[in-house]
Amino acid sequence: QVQLVESGGGVVQPGGSLKLSCAAAGVSLGQYAIGWFRQAPGKEREGQEREGLVCISNRDDGYYYVPSVKGRFTISRDNNKNTVYLQMNDLKPEDTAAYYCAVKYLSASICSRLEKRYEDWGQGTQVTVSS
Repeated sequence: QVQLVESGGGVVQPGGSLKLSCAAAGVSLGQYAIGWFRQAPGKEREGQEREGLVCISNRDDGYYYVPSVKGRFTISRDNNKNTVYLQMNDLKPEDTAAYYCAVKYLSASICSRLEKRYEDWGQGTQVTVSS
């Protein structure tokens, strides 16, 4: 059984940094594409899909889909720890959201920003950026 656990969220002031972790059991993350998504407060009730932020392929190619996070967010992985990270710097109030990691099994060398391309998800970790 695949289990993904996100951690590292919290409350931070604007301009601050957080490093999210996505640790896995039952799957070797290094073999697949791993994406980070987020969902802002209230968006789930509106039926909106999660926003695809970044993805790292099984070739360690990083893809950044949201212009506002380019240069501020960095995705990386540590295969020895079976963990994928999302380093977030210069956080802004609009980054406030629940953040999720997910595994894309098919065509793992190709990333996607679409929620439906990912099969297994973590439970999410909350990031709140507020002064």
